[in-house]
Amino acid sequence: VAEIVSGYLQRAGHIVDRADDGPTALDRAAAHWPDLVVLDLMLPGMDGLEVCRRMRGTGPVPIVMLTARGDEDDRIVGLEIGADDYVTKPFSPRELVLRVESVLRRTRPAPAPCPASAAGLAVDPTARRATKDGVELTLTLREFDLLAFFLRYPGQAFTREELMREVWGWDFGDLSTVTVHVRRLRGKIEDDPARPRLIQTVWGVGYRFDPAGREAD
Repeated sequence: VAEIVSGYLQRAGHIVDRADDGPTALDRAAAHWPDLVVLDLMLPGMDGLEVCRRMRGTGPVPIVMLTARGDEDDRIVGLEIGADDYVTKPFSPRELVLRVESVLRRTRPAPAPCPASAAGLAVDPTARRATKDGVELTLTLREFDLLAFFLRYPGQAFTREELMREVWGWDFGDLSTVTVHVRRLRGKIEDDPARPRLIQTVWGVGYRFDPAGREAD
């Protein structure tokens, strides 16, 4: 699988460095920090979840996880510890390349939206910096993009499909990805994540950012 994935990524123009186990992956990353990591959960020596945790503790890097189709719990945990996307086995190598390029487009510098702020929250897309009441937030790449999108459209309700398309750049995918990232973002910006006031659930629709922080109906 690693050989096939490497071949497809190389033909798409990417420089690929393969590692056969978790400790080697961490050593390679420390020696030359990658632009993106394709990370299998099933690795000898150290599983992919632990590799993801350690990489996240070292610095920001986009991570696309490969998981078995039935391992929904692992996928959710992977997203919760900071994976930006996942692809389930068996998968099309072409789909994986498209996912990799989608994540890279979202994380590479591009003509950035203007800074936005509301409800004590502020994002600077150029600096990739987000703060709450002046204190810097530790957000994953997707969490940052999601917060920046909400701040640009206060008071507007979006479906999970719309958020996946606008924030992730996907026209397809598992909508639980959006749900997990909203939950993680709430945990970092809400005073009481169990009773969110800023990112509110709009039943039957999706989510809405309310800068007034009013109690949800």
